[in-house]
Amino acid sequence: MSQPTIDLPARLLLNLAPWRNATTWRIAFSGGLDSTVLLHLLAHLAKIQSLPTLTAIHVHHGLQTAADAWPEHCQSVCDALGVPLEVVRVQVEPGASLERAARDARYGAFIAATHVGDVLLTGQHRDDQAETLLFRLMRGAGVRGLSGMPSERPLGRGHLLRPLLDVTRAELEAYATEYQLGWIEDPSNQDRQFSRNYLRHQVFPVLTARWPQAVATMARSAAHLSEAQELLDELAQIDLARATTVSDFDWLGLPLLELAPLEKLSDARQRNALSHWLKPLTTLPDSDHWSGWENLRDATGDARPVWRLAAGELHRAGGRVWWLSGGWLRTPPSPVSWADPSLSLALPDNGVLTFTGQIPVGPLQIRYREGGEVMNLPDRGHRDLKRLLNESGVPGFARGRLPLVYRGQQLLAVANLRGLNGGEQSGWHLHWQPQIEDQGLS
Repeated sequence: MSQPTIDLPARLLLNLAPWRNATTWRIAFSGGLDSTVLLHLLAHLAKIQSLPTLTAIHVHHGLQTAADAWPEHCQSVCDALGVPLEVVRVQVEPGASLERAARDARYGAFIAATHVGDVLLTGQHRDDQAETLLFRLMRGAGVRGLSGMPSERPLGRGHLLRPLLDVTRAELEAYATEYQLGWIEDPSNQDRQFSRNYLRHQVFPVLTARWPQAVATMARSAAHLSEAQELLDELAQIDLARATTVSDFDWLGLPLLELAPLEKLSDARQRNALSHWLKPLTTLPDSDHWSGWENLRDATGDARPVWRLAAGELHRAGGRVWWLSGGWLRTPPSPVSWADPSLSLALPDNGVLTFTGQIPVGPLQIRYREGGEVMNLPDRGHRDLKRLLNESGVPGFARGRLPLVYRGQQLLAVANLRGLNGGEQSGWHLHWQPQIEDQGLS
């Protein structure tokens, strides 16, 4: 039996208690039942409680004619409740899944609107959680996917909260009826070509007719799986801590792991640790594509295996695995003239170069390795650059990006490598700051 509607305000406040010191509570307001009840609850609680500033945001997708009237409806509701409303119009990119494209556009708008100290509140409820569990089960999801929607997670520079996940749709309808609330009924919610609508209208009525507590028990299963995922995350952190060490090439600014500690783990623990590590960096591969990890892990000799994933690549070099993305996957243009070596030089797609000490006489030019380069070293004479890079242990993927400073046809220096980047006799050193990629921070 569901809890009486009178408990809704108290339950909502209890769920939001850890976030009472937030700067702003921003309600994702579609105008539908769920968000209408959430907005109404918070607006009335704000009159008797000291709450963060309340605002609302409505995302207009422009996917159907009926939706053109929704911003006006949302504005009138917010005006009546005294809550400021921001209407954001988005462009939904065409793709195989309209549901997914619309969601991506919507959450893109939410991320842009969520500032430091803000929380975004959405109205998903317990019935939505059960639908999510079944939907993901049909897609072959693992423990993380079957744990359902989390009650809170990072979003942009703030957090996303789902404070109604322990509330049923029936309770929300009862509250709306009690307070005579009006809401938008999205016509697309009846379209059974969308997977969630099919589950809602075709599958769940059959399930609940046979098992009336199906929604509650499925939501409980999602909670159990969420706890299991927390344990898997803890195990991953233990395993990753053993694979995290200081490298002579930390200045590359790339995420990396020691391979040997990972190889000692079972295959399942390897996948668990790597999934945890890769999650903020890229979309995780499905179970059929983990052979790429095995090929990289088991490569022998001089092989340079690469595991290509959605947002980047995993490389193996020097007993480590390295994550490369963005500019690291593009070939920097060459040559680049350095007109004034007393100033730092921004290299296209390849960071920044700086001289320290006595600036060498120019004109100077930046090039990248093509093969066959020779460098004249004090006390060592002419040496093949490939051999020098081997001696320095530079990872293979980085060798083509190391800036080389030339004066005419003479190779003067290789950035950042001790003994090759200048020296005491020359009175200067060449420093390179590789470009810093956004490693999943958004």
